[in-house]
Amino acid sequence: MPSPFPNLPPFLRGSIRCLDVSSQALRDNPWGDPSHRDLYVYTPPGYETDGMRYPVILMLAGFAGTGEGMLARGLSEVSVASRMDRLINGYDESGDDIEPCPKAIVVLPDVMSTLVGSQYMDSPSIGNYATYLVKEVIPFVNGRFRTSGRWAVTGRSSGGFGALSLSMSYPGTFAALACHAGDMGFDLCYLGDLPKGLAGIRAAGGPQALVKAFWKSRRPSSAMFAGMNLLCMAAAYSPDPSRTDFPARLPVDWETGVIDYSVLRSWQTFDPVVRVDDPAVQSALRALRLLFIDAGDRDEYHLHLGARRLVAKLKAHDVPHVYEEFPGGHRGTSYRYDVSLPRLAQALIEE
Repeated sequence: MPSPFPNLPPFLRGSIRCLDVSSQALRDNPWGDPSHRDLYVYTPPGYETDGMRYPVILMLAGFAGTGEGMLARGLSEVSVASRMDRLINGYDESGDDIEPCPKAIVVLPDVMSTLVGSQYMDSPSIGNYATYLVKEVIPFVNGRFRTSGRWAVTGRSSGGFGALSLSMSYPGTFAALACHAGDMGFDLCYLGDLPKGLAGIRAAGGPQALVKAFWKSRRPSSAMFAGMNLLCMAAAYSPDPSRTDFPARLPVDWETGVIDYSVLRSWQTFDPVVRVDDPAVQSALRALRLLFIDAGDRDEYHLHLGARRLVAKLKAHDVPHVYEEFPGGHRGTSYRYDVSLPRLAQALIEE
């Protein structure tokens, strides 16, 4: 558990700014989701007066999460702002002394969609969220804050996948990345959740009916949530805007339960474990100052097994990386940012 009082005295804290980004990339998205998005930016202590330029860390929330949500304090959760304050001042979330973290700006975007996520990709069935982040958010921040121009990207779960996906797809954009239990090994991490997702879709009466029911429900059931996760993944990995029932090809017939393995195989083209076999991707990853990957050793979605497969390929392709597997599952592991954030910040300031 973290300290019950994680917030440092005001004179040791950084600042949070909420800015409005008007996005061209997100205009006319298929769900009519807003193209104006809140962007939360953390600046470290001393930023207002020291005149220095700082490296930037783009922090991506997991599925169903937002940048704003990562600023919340809970009994077992420390906000990103408090975490950075503590790390910069030489404390971890439990209050133990550590080597102070180099100062950095942290950017927390909102990539929520009607499908509860985006996988940080461009999709004709969700919206152009990769373009939004790389082509709009990064220049926006560089133009308004004293940045060094060096960026890192990190995230957990879908956010970890996003960190890998963006780094693989946009070489040179990021100088370092950290992936915490990111989606990978798709044949394992998604296949086991199909029955529950199917149950949620069937109970609602179909994909579109589930989308409507989900947002009308005050407390969506776990099956509804699993169903939305399935729909979002399909819209990200197998979009098909020409379909009238739902703008994607699902990997399972929601009425009969018959699995379409050809769709699942098509999803694997986006799997980091598969993508890393591409020489261009290997080159992009080799150029990073830091490639950090971790996962709990009993992840409920088998993401530790996917990570092991990715790491084996990184070794085979001579891609430098750091891999850590720790005791734990998928949830309640945000404390692992105490490990990755200082490493990312240090990598960004080294010459």
